[in-house]
Amino acid sequence: MATRSESGSKPRRKAAPKKTGPKAPAAKAAASQRAEPAAVKRSRRTDVASPAEKPAVKRKTAAATPRKTAGAASRKTAAAKPRARAKKTDAASSAALAEMGESPAVIVPEQEPAPLQLVGPAFPDTAFAVVEKLLTGFLAHEVRKVGVGRAVLGLSGGVDSAVSAAVAVRALGPDNVLGVMMPYQSSSPESLADAREVAASLGIETIVVDITSQIDAYFAASPDASRLRRGNKMARERMTVLYDQSAARQALVIGTTNKTELLLGYGTLYGDMASALNPIGDLYKTQVWGLARHLGLPAAVIEKAPTADLWSGQTDETELGFSYHEVDRLLYRLVDERCSVGELQDMGFDAAFVERISRMVRSSQFKRRLPIIAKISSRSVDTDFRYSRDWGL
Repeated sequence: MATRSESGSKPRRKAAPKKTGPKAPAAKAAASQRAEPAAVKRSRRTDVASPAEKPAVKRKTAAATPRKTAGAASRKTAAAKPRARAKKTDAASSAALAEMGESPAVIVPEQEPAPLQLVGPAFPDTAFAVVEKLLTGFLAHEVRKVGVGRAVLGLSGGVDSAVSAAVAVRALGPDNVLGVMMPYQSSSPESLADAREVAASLGIETIVVDITSQIDAYFAASPDASRLRRGNKMARERMTVLYDQSAARQALVIGTTNKTELLLGYGTLYGDMASALNPIGDLYKTQVWGLARHLGLPAAVIEKAPTADLWSGQTDETELGFSYHEVDRLLYRLVDERCSVGELQDMGFDAAFVERISRMVRSSQFKRRLPIIAKISSRSVDTDFRYSRDWGL
């Protein structure tokens, strides 16, 4: 993925000046409202973190100072944070890896992360009972309409796979869900233990497929292969195992990638990002944590640091250089509410951070769609012939 040093960030884009002409109160109120999904309750509080965001951070309220001054101070403080927390890899090599469908380049921290300081409006509350009902109905309908009644998914010991498994159990029953644990020799033993705990709490069958022999056999000819290459190979190897089990058991592969990862392109194309159905792909990581608590999943799984367990000590947030709670606040405003750069800066988000995240979303678009097909005919697959009605459903 293309990155740049902090000193090479683009100049801050100034927000367009606000109009000062009179505006009817009713019209002004209507203009400030945007449509919200039924499961998401609007929240504009900026002084506290939402209940789903675990770190409790005391912040200065917007009322304490004029909005312009408060926003500028927040941006000035936040601007120094990315430089202190992470050092980005070479832009050219990162761009080349992104084009090959790889995970983001590893970010090497220069020092221990500073205490989490959340900026911008709090992430909105979510009606998790409604979400549970929607996702359960989605999986039950989509699995059975293709003529099967079973599901298979990878159990990593993390919260994403735990939530997907819990939803699958509620939709199809525990006897129709298979959890596959696929450790490599350097995988954390705790991850396997957590996956077993999740499976036991849900009452599902599990199998263990060690992928060490496959991975080592492949890289025997490339002993100097980077951790990035090895990590992506592991992710794709695990997905081939899941699809083989899918064929063996007449089951559909259930995805475990959340909306935050999908938007950032933080995943391996045809690896962990692959699936037949994905129940959590429209839930930000913050919401996945909240849904996990709602579903009563083991606390150890919810509270652990998110990791793909690709190598010893690897964690998502260290690799990314920011926390999920930080980026979810921004992504929700940027994607769901379609806020402009100027509006985001007025909310207190750092301009460099906004630009970086926007760039990550743009450059990973190819990971979120089918391969682009060269158009020759008048009815091209995925361009014209793409809806269920096209084949009479």
